[in-house]
Amino acid sequence: MKLKIKSGDTVKVIAGDHKGSTGTVTRVYRETNKAIVEGVNMVSKHTKPSAKNPQGGIVKKEAPIHISNLALVDPKTKDTTRVGYRTEGDKKVRFSKKSNQVL
Repeated sequence: MKLKIKSGDTVKVIAGDHKGSTGTVTRVYRETNKAIVEGVNMVSKHTKPSAKNPQGGIVKKEAPIHISNLALVDPKTKDTTRVGYRTEGDKKVRFSKKSNQVL
C-alpha cells in the first residue's frame, strides 16, 4: 500500500486519545502502516539496569500510531489537508489538495 505520509512531515492526530495534537513524523513503518510522531502517544517503558543506563527505571518514549489516525498539515494554511500526486517535468511530486502547493 502506498503511504502518503513520510518522515519529516508535520502531522495532526485526528482520532484517538491524542486527538488534536501535532508533531513531526520521525519514522514510518510501512509493514504495519504505523508512524512515530514526536511528542505524541508517549508511553512509559520499564527498563532494567544496563551498561548504558545503570540506574534503570521508567523511561518515557513515543509509541507508533496508525497512519489512518494522522492527517498532513499544510505548510501554507496550517490546516489539515489531503495529499495528491502529479508530474512536473520528469518528477513525480506530492502536493496539497487545499493550497495546491508542492510539499
